[in-house]
This record gives sequence, C-alpha cells and structure tokens, in this order.
Amino acid sequence: MSPVLAFSLIAALGIGAQWLAWRWKVPAIVLLLLSGVLIGPVSGVLDPHAVFGDLLEPLVAVAVAMILFEGGLTLNLTRLRGAELAVKRLVFLGGPLVWGLATLSGHYIGGLSWASASVLGGILIVTGPTVIIPLLRQASLKRRPGEILRWEAILNDPVGALAAVLAFEITIVMYSSHDLSVTLGHMLLGIVVATAVGLATAWGLIRAIKAGQIPEFLKVPVMIFLVMATYTLPNALLHESGLLAVTVMGVVIGNSSLSSLDEIRRFKENITVLLVSGVFILLAAQVDLGTLATLSMREYVFVAVVLLLVRPVAVFLALIRVDLPFSEKLIVGWIGPRGVVAVAIAGLFGARLSDVGVEDAALLSPLAFAIVAVTVLLHGFSLQPLARRLKLQSTDTKGLLIVGANPFTAALAEAIQAQGRPVLIADRNYNHLRQVRGRDIPTYYGEVLTEEAELTLELNRFDSMVALTDNDDYNALLCMHYAPEFGHHRVYRFAPGGGVGGDQLEQTLGGRFFAKELDYEEANSRIRQGWCVRLTRLSDSYSFDDYRRDNPDARVISAYAEDGDVRVMHKDESFDADTGETLLALVPDDTHEDKAQRQRTRQQRASAQPSANTRDESNVSDDGEAPDSDSGS
Repeated sequence: MSPVLAFSLIAALGIGAQWLAWRWKVPAIVLLLLSGVLIGPVSGVLDPHAVFGDLLEPLVAVAVAMILFEGGLTLNLTRLRGAELAVKRLVFLGGPLVWGLATLSGHYIGGLSWASASVLGGILIVTGPTVIIPLLRQASLKRRPGEILRWEAILNDPVGALAAVLAFEITIVMYSSHDLSVTLGHMLLGIVVATAVGLATAWGLIRAIKAGQIPEFLKVPVMIFLVMATYTLPNALLHESGLLAVTVMGVVIGNSSLSSLDEIRRFKENITVLLVSGVFILLAAQVDLGTLATLSMREYVFVAVVLLLVRPVAVFLALIRVDLPFSEKLIVGWIGPRGVVAVAIAGLFGARLSDVGVEDAALLSPLAFAIVAVTVLLHGFSLQPLARRLKLQSTDTKGLLIVGANPFTAALAEAIQAQGRPVLIADRNYNHLRQVRGRDIPTYYGEVLTEEAELTLELNRFDSMVALTDNDDYNALLCMHYAPEFGHHRVYRFAPGGGVGGDQLEQTLGGRFFAKELDYEEANSRIRQGWCVRLTRLSDSYSFDDYRRDNPDARVISAYAEDGDVRVMHKDESFDADTGETLLALVPDDTHEDKAQRQRTRQQRASAQPSANTRDESNVSDDGEAPDSDSGS
C-alpha cells in the first residue's frame, strides 16, 4: 500500500468511526481501536512499519505534540475553580503513587524485572487526553469532575513521559558505564530547558499577535510551526522533554487574552480530532496479536491489578482531606483510560531497552497495549452509566438556553418545563428578569457572551440556544457566538423586526429564524392580547390536519417526538407533524364559546363519518378538547 492510500484509508476510518460514535452514542475511541486492529493485525491490509518505515515514529511524535498543545489550550485556569487542590494532588502526589504502585505490581505480580517494571510504571501515570477528552464530551459530566479528569490527563502526559524517561535513563546507567549523577543532572537541565522554551515561544507568539505582526491568515500556520519547533528543540537535549514544552506553551497561550484565541482553539480542535483518530488507528494497526497471545496469566493478573487497584488506591490516597464528595473521588479513581502516548512510549523504550540487554523489555509494548485496550473498552462503556448512577451527569435530558426575559419567553419556558425538558432564561437586564422570577423558572443574571457565564451556566446541560431579546443585532451576535458550541442547526433567534433583509441576515450571521420568522413585537403583543403557549398531543384520532382546522392562527414553535427528539420550526422546516408528536405553539386563548363551537363542529364531523373519526376517549379532556396544557397567558 502506498503512503497516500494509507493516509486516505486512515482518514476515512478515523472520521467514519467518529461519525458512527456520534450516531450510535458510543465512545469514539472504542471504534477507533477496533478499526485499527481490523485493518492491521486481523486483516493485514495495513502494516504501518512497512508503509511509513522510519517516518512512522516522527509522525506519531509530532501528532502527539500537537494533541498535547491543543489540550493545553483548553486548560483555562479559571475553569479550575473548586478543583485546584484536587488537580495539584493528582499530578504531584497521585502521579508518583501510580508510578510506585505500578512498579511494585509489575515486579511482584507481573514478574517483570525492576528495570522494565519501573519504565512501565512511569508510562502508566499517563491517563491519556486522547481518550479522556472524547469520553468527557460524550458523557456530559458535571463541570468539576470533568475538569479534574481533563486537567489530570493533559498535565500527566508529560509527567508520565518524563517519569518513564527517568526510569529509562537510570536503567541505561545500570547497563552501561554512565555516571548516575551526570544522568540526573542532564535530566534536570532538560526539564528546565523544556519549560523555558515553552514559556519563551508562548510569550513571543502572544506579543507578536497583540502587536499585529502576524496577519490573520498566518496565525494558525505560524502557531503550528512554533509547536513543532518547541517540541523538537528540547528533545535534542532530553528525549520526550518536548512534550513538557508544548504543554507549557499551550497552557500559557490558553490563559492569555488574545482576541483571536477562540478561532485558533476551534481550528486546533478540528486538527486534533483528525490527529487523535489517525494516531490511534496507526498504533492499533501495528500491534502484534501473536505477542499478546504469549502473555502469561501472571501478566494478565497484573493488568487487572493496574485497572482495579493501582489507579483507585493512588487517587484516594492523593485526595485525602480534599473537599470533594465521595462520588466524585470514586469516578475520578475509576476513570483512567490510557491512550496514544502510553502505547507510543512503551513501544519506543521497549525496543531501546532490549538493545541494551533487558531481557523482558519486549513485553512492554504488548502489556501497554493490553492495558490501553482494556481501559478504553471498560472505562469507555462504564463512564456514562456510572456518572448517571452517581448523579454526576449535568442532566439526563439536554435542555434549552433562552437568552432574553420577556412575557413570551416566560410562557415559552413554562411550557417547555411542562414537557419535562430543562430550561434556563438568561438576561443581562435585572429588571427584565423580574417578570420571570416567582414562576419557578431557572434564571441567570449576566452577560452570556462572557467566559464567566460559560463557566457558571455549564453549557453541556443544553443542546440548543434561542436568542429572543428585543435587539436584533444582539440576537445575531449570540447565534454567531454559540453556533460552534451547539452547532449551527441548533441556534435560533427572532426574525428581524419587519423582516427587512431576513434571508441575507440568516445566511451571513447564522442562527435560524425561530417559529417561522416570528419576531419580538409579534410574539409579545400576542401574549399581551391574551394568547398563550400551549402543548397539544397529536394522536390517531386527532391529526395535524384536525389541529390546523381548530387552530388556524396558531404559530407552531416546535414538535416533540415520543422518543425525545425535538424539531424546532424554522423558516425552512416543513410545516407538518406526525401522530404521537406533541406540538408547542403560540395560540389564541380559547373562550368558552369558541370551545363549545369547535366541539359541536367535531361532533357533526364524527356523526357524518363515524368510522374515520372515532375518538380515543383516553386522549380527550372533559370538555371534548384534545389534551393540552396552557402555560402563561
């Protein structure tokens, strides 16, 4: 297979696995792992060593550096609020504890030599951002345990790599004539240089961007070049110290006040999805299943001990006297999947230790892959059920974020809550929120475009946003801001007053027009005239045609399917609904005479065609109406 065809195959499998994981709601890493194993050792379609040769190691190394840098960009210090001590303990105390416990387990349980056990123990510190981040994205953990796992995974990547380097260098000293003090001094110098290089490149890039010395179209290319340089330079002094350098660089830039940081971060995240997919498939494809089959029962017991004892014990010891609920300690202690860096370093160091005479060093790669495979599968499938059981998911049902407090949004929020979906109304005007308070509707006072709001609101509780303020420009700005978060198809806004330039505004500014181009003035004037937001369930005996005949002036807002799927009516949405769906609509408030007249009309229709219009009495209210619920008149 040619390298070009191999790249195309890896890209297709990687993106395909990510898409299927999204559709099937399963961990993406599981499908990536299976894809790599199927095209590699199972079918023999792809042999990474044969295709890429000596380029394989640097390709994986640069990809891992990019992944760690992008992870550092996401580590905003303000997000650590309430979890700073836990993260520090897990990095500075939990890491060494995992190293020590894994080394002891590897030697006494797995039967490894001290040299191999200590190197593998250092590698196992790494919990793998390439695995953790996709799992967190899917599981919707609450902010604090999610941030603890994210920070630990990214910060421990270079820590674990350096611990493995230390054990590796000491082993080299034992098997050669090198001096231990010289080796340790060399390591310390390498760590200092790596930190300095990461700080210097981050500071230089921030200054250059703020001074306008880099044009917009070159910001991302320059940043990618600097990441590669930052990774390469320290590595010339100390192997794998470049991982520390790029992590430092990412954290510094991620906590800066660059105006273009959001665009850069989103672009880097897109690259990282490709890199994570490609690297994981590459590493899985080069695994030798025959070597895995040669592992003894003793070594498989060691894998079980690492999974069930080493990680949980280390975490609970590290978090002693840390003010965290037991449930959060439990989920942090259980979730510790290993990923790309662990497999890559194990393969590299295993080969080098074998060259210097460590007899069992060849076991490092299959053991690391076995641990990665088991943790990815077990933790990938258990995180979401465990989070739900411990009540650590942000919400079982994704809700709606409404920006703008007014009579219409108050009625809308009450109706959505009656449907059993979470809702929150946010507004930067305190007086606007007064009309919502006292109606049992969650509210947020403040500017939702700020970073403070994103942290406080815990956006993973919502899957869509509607901008329903009286300011058309602000509504458009909200949609532009939140479209990357929720998706362009899940942000909505009032149509501009008067509908002037509506089509062009929707295409250029984003955000679909809400409820068939309903605007602010019409929505709130209808509420003042006595209209209400009502839920009406359709059935075999009460179809959408019946509903439209009874409610010719209704403005349908959304339709809720029985499986929980929601269709928000917008300008391009076909105006139809199916049996079993529940309509949410802005409708005139019925008078008694109107109801009586509609009841007589339906009875006459039923008498004329009894077989076609037989009503299901379980779906009819006492006055003959289809079941509905008024929310806020």
